[in-house]
Amino acid sequence: MNSKIVLITGGSSGIGKAIGNYLNKQGFVVYGTTRNLEKYASFKDFELLEMDVRVPESVTKAIELLVRKEGRVDVLINNAGVGITGPLEETPNAEILNAFDTNFIGPLNVIKAILPQMRQQNNGLIINITSIAGYMGLPYRGIYSATKGALELITESLRMETKRFGVECTCLAPGDFATNIAAGRFHAPIQENSPYKESYGNILKSIDKDVDKGGDPREVALKVLQIINAKNPKVHYTVGAFMQKFSIRLKKVLPDTWFETLLMNHSKK
Repeated sequence: MNSKIVLITGGSSGIGKAIGNYLNKQGFVVYGTTRNLEKYASFKDFELLEMDVRVPESVTKAIELLVRKEGRVDVLINNAGVGITGPLEETPNAEILNAFDTNFIGPLNVIKAILPQMRQQNNGLIINITSIAGYMGLPYRGIYSATKGALELITESLRMETKRFGVECTCLAPGDFATNIAAGRFHAPIQENSPYKESYGNILKSIDKDVDKGGDPREVALKVLQIINAKNPKVHYTVGAFMQKFSIRLKKVLPDTWFETLLMNHSKK
């Protein structure tokens, strides 16, 4: 049995819960986090800690509690995040800031709080859950793409800063998976007099269909285990449908305007 201590932010639902359940069955000691512990009083899958990744004090308190209980943290999976859609022109700044606070600054808060412990151990693994959307600017999902793309880039920097301390860092970018992410996503409202009304409305329908038809989140959990077991984790990993992963390769080889046309045509489906 594997007794590594794993912390998963946003572990109470969706991909985080799927990862936690799978690793728990593999013998890992799993802790998840949620912003509201009272809401999950009946949660029995694995232990939850209360943490709001946007609040450094909340992050520090949860990690200190975990270290007191277990003495170490071997794997951090930065999974907590929020979805956001809308025309850039019509998306409220407060929602844009919240998306960056949760999807980018939040993981950094957790990393900053956990690195001293991992350095002391001279060992640790940080897996940042990003998104295939972070590799490209998608229409009406630009803010989400930007938050995840920023996390991909910062991970590249972090790897080089922490490797000498025995701390490995990597990204895992999922495509569409069947989770409840749509329930918590911020949708900029479709305005009757908006010049984006028709095209944005079509995109929203397409997004919901893609999520509903998405893969089993257990695929992400399997990939996480592969990363944990890797002797030398790569910088970037992806998991999802073939065409979603292949789109990353297409962006690298096609002229920018060709790839842009492909995305725009796909958005009209």
